[in-house]
Amino acid sequence: MEEDCRPLLSSIRTELGSTDSLDSRIKRPFYVEPRNIVEEAPQERVSAEAAILSSRVHYYSRLTGSSDRLLSPPDHVIPRPEEIYIYSPLGTAFKVTTGGDRASRNPSIVTIFAIWNTMMGTSILSIPWGIKQAGFTFGIIILISMGFLMLYCCLRVLKSPKSIPYMSTSDFEFPDVCNYYFGKFGQWSCLMFSMVSLIGAMVVYWVLMSNFLYNTGKFIYNEAYNVSMADSGDYGTNGSDRMICPSQMDPLGSSVFVVSSSNKTDTVFDLWWNKTETIPLYLIILLFPLLNFRSASFFARFTFLGTISVVYLIFLVTFKAFRLGFHLEFHWFEATKYFVPEFRWLFPQLSGVLTLAFFIHNCVITLMKSNKHQENNVRDLSIAYVLVGLTYLYVGVLIFGIFPSPPLAKSCIEPNFLDNFPSSDIMVFVARSCLLFQMTTVYPLLGYLVRVQVMSQIFGKHYPSFLHVLALNIVIVGSGVLMAMFYPNIGSIIRYSGATCGLVLVFIFPSLIHMISLKRQERLSWLSVLFHSFLIVLGVANLLGQFFV
Repeated sequence: MEEDCRPLLSSIRTELGSTDSLDSRIKRPFYVEPRNIVEEAPQERVSAEAAILSSRVHYYSRLTGSSDRLLSPPDHVIPRPEEIYIYSPLGTAFKVTTGGDRASRNPSIVTIFAIWNTMMGTSILSIPWGIKQAGFTFGIIILISMGFLMLYCCLRVLKSPKSIPYMSTSDFEFPDVCNYYFGKFGQWSCLMFSMVSLIGAMVVYWVLMSNFLYNTGKFIYNEAYNVSMADSGDYGTNGSDRMICPSQMDPLGSSVFVVSSSNKTDTVFDLWWNKTETIPLYLIILLFPLLNFRSASFFARFTFLGTISVVYLIFLVTFKAFRLGFHLEFHWFEATKYFVPEFRWLFPQLSGVLTLAFFIHNCVITLMKSNKHQENNVRDLSIAYVLVGLTYLYVGVLIFGIFPSPPLAKSCIEPNFLDNFPSSDIMVFVARSCLLFQMTTVYPLLGYLVRVQVMSQIFGKHYPSFLHVLALNIVIVGSGVLMAMFYPNIGSIIRYSGATCGLVLVFIFPSLIHMISLKRQERLSWLSVLFHSFLIVLGVANLLGQFFV
C-alpha cells in the first residue's frame, strides 16, 4: 500500500543533478492519491503533482492539433482505460467507469447463487428452533412474511445510490449513501451496526466451532477406545436413526456411558475435553494467530466449502426425514405433553433470527455490481431471496416434522438442531466436521472484514500497526470465548445481533432515505409515508421483542 501511494513525479538524484522522472513501472499520465477521489472524500482536492502532470497532458493535447504525427503524446502519457479520471474546475477528480470490465461480469445465474451462498450461514441451524418458538403454523407465516419484508428493504438499499442527483455514484456503497443523506452520523451509524452483525456472526462461529470440535473429538475418542455410548434421553422411531433431548440430560450436560475401558481414563478425558470449560480456550491456539495476518486471501479460496456444507445439510435432513418419518399434531392455542401450540407469544425470537438469516443489506450493492445485466438486478435479487427462503423453510419444516414426538416433546428442539442427534451418528459427525473446517476458514475472513472497516475509518489504514490489530483481535476473540463458556445459545445470540443491526440497516435507514428522496422529487405520498413509517415501527418492535419474550 505504501508503494502505491508514492507520487509518480519524483525527484531523482543523478550525477548531472536533479531531474523529474515518471515511474517506469506504472507509467500513469498523472497520479491521484486514493483519498483524493471524489467518491471516497468529496471535500478532498487533487494533489499538486497531479495538477502539474495534468497540465502536461493538456499541453500535448494542444500540440496534437497539428497534422504532424510526431507531436502526438507518447504511450507513457496516455492513461490506461481503468486509470482515466475527469477533473473538474474545482480541483476534484472523478474516476471514469469504462465498459471494459463487462466481459468479467457474471451472468444472472452466477449472481443469484452468489447471493444465496453469501446469505446461507449459521442461521440455518437455528431455523427449526425458531419455528418451535413461534409455533409450527405461525412460524411458517412469519418466515415467509419476513422474507418478503427483508427483500423489499434490500431493494431499497440497492436502489439508494440512484436517488442521489448530480453526482457519480458508480462506486458508492450503502455507508456512502448514508453519509450523503445523514452526514458523518449516518456513516458511523452504518459502520457501527455493520460491526454488530459481523462480530455477532464471529461470536456465533466461536460457539459453534466449540460445539463441533467437542463432538468431533468425542466421536473419535469413543471409536478409538471402543466406548459404547448411550446418551441420556436417546430415543428414536427405529433402531438405527435416533434423536436426543439434551434438556433431559443431567445438569452438567454429560451423557451416560456404557464403557469397556477404565473409568479413570474417561474421567480424565471428560475433564480436559469439556464443551464449555476447555474447548473454547483450545480454539484460541488455532484461530488467534490467523486473525493477525495482513491479508485473508488464502482463506478466501475455501469459501466454496460453505456451499458444500449447506448442500450436505439439506441431504442430511432429507435422509433423516425418510428414515424417521413425520410426527405432527395440530393444537392451535394450548400445549400438550409432546406438542407445542401452533401460535406462541415467543414468535419475536424467530423474527430476530430471520432478520440476520436474510441479512445481506450491507453488501448487496457490491454483489450486484458484478451482475452482467444490470437491468435484471431486481429480478435476480428477488429470485435469490426466494431460494434462500425455500431453503430455510425446507430445513425448518423437515426438522420440526421428523422430531419423534412421542416419545420426545417438540420443546426439546435445540437452537442448533445438530445437537438433537447423538454424537455417535456417523452422518452427523461428517456434517459437524465439514462445518468445523469451513468455519475455521471463514472466521479469519470475518475478522479481516471487521479490521478493514474499523481501522480504515479510525486510522485511515487497513493495518495501522501490529499492536492496533492485536488489541482489536483480543476484543473479538475474548467476546467469542466468554459467550461460548457462559452463554452458548446461538439462537439467542443470532436473534439479538440480527434485531439490533436490522433496526438501522434494514428498517430505519432504507425507509428514511427512500422517503427523503421522494420528498425532494415532490413525489412523496401519504401512503408511502404510512408504509415506511410502519416498517420503522416494525423494526423497533422486533428489537424490543427480543428483551420481553
